[in-house]
Amino acid sequence: MKLIQQSFQIEKQMAGNRLDQALHKLLPDYSRSVIQQWIQQGFVCLNDAQCKPRQKVFSGDLVNLDVPEQARISDQPQAIAFEIIYQDDDIFIVNKPANLVVHPAAGHHDGTLVNGLLMHDPRLEQLPRAGIVHRLDKDTTGVMVVARNLSAHSWLVEQLQARAVKREYLAITQGVVTAGRSIETGIARHPQNRKKMAVQENGKPALTHFQVVRKFGHYSLIALQLETGRTHQIRVHMAHINYPLLGDPVYGGRARIPAGVDAALIDVIRGFRRQALHAERLSFIHPGSREPVSFEAPLPTDFQQLLDALIEYD
Repeated sequence: MKLIQQSFQIEKQMAGNRLDQALHKLLPDYSRSVIQQWIQQGFVCLNDAQCKPRQKVFSGDLVNLDVPEQARISDQPQAIAFEIIYQDDDIFIVNKPANLVVHPAAGHHDGTLVNGLLMHDPRLEQLPRAGIVHRLDKDTTGVMVVARNLSAHSWLVEQLQARAVKREYLAITQGVVTAGRSIETGIARHPQNRKKMAVQENGKPALTHFQVVRKFGHYSLIALQLETGRTHQIRVHMAHINYPLLGDPVYGGRARIPAGVDAALIDVIRGFRRQALHAERLSFIHPGSREPVSFEAPLPTDFQQLLDALIEYD
């Protein structure tokens, strides 16, 4: 059984394009990254010869596709606790809880959001990473979009690459942030600790905007918007400007308990054992209706209790 078995002749108006670009125009339901993988895996021939994604095509060239039907992932469906805020034929909108890894990796081979999604819709096994197009860290909570078919997947991936998806977060920082700003740096793997990321000149471009929502004497509630989606981006950027997220075990160090803080608040702060970061709102153009949509996830109980304690103490 074949996913695609088809031949195309390159028309004059496509001459000079790269092969992956031309195929993306001919097969708009598939992202260019997927098409590049097919070419690299030998599922595409150009004039009956092996080819490369960047190879140019010319008028009259013959392109043959022979892409086999195959499960893209081997992960098993599992009953995982998470909330689906909204669903239709194209997308799931998920409210991810804390202590849930998004997809299997070293040290987390199952018990992930991917395993839970496969329980809700087994057809997701045919999509890259079961339709997941962006991630949240294990202990970051909040809203995520998941594609349910290849067309929706391609559409969402391209919107993310074009920075057309609006991702809004709430966070609590250690220290009183004076004013909002934009942080633009490179981010790459930490040179000594491979489990961490770090600001580095030669890293991938990363841009974060934030505004101060409320100050609490020793802490701040801030609202953030991501332009890019680098690993640990918000956590790295806030630590870089010396306002690490409260509770962050990797970039924040031990919780700073200022002198004079009452015992009740100290207990709440010390009991909050993860980064105080929540993906509050996600806005994008729907892959099916092509209309703008926006989805929100309420603050989880532990974050709300921390915020209430800070407000009461203030």
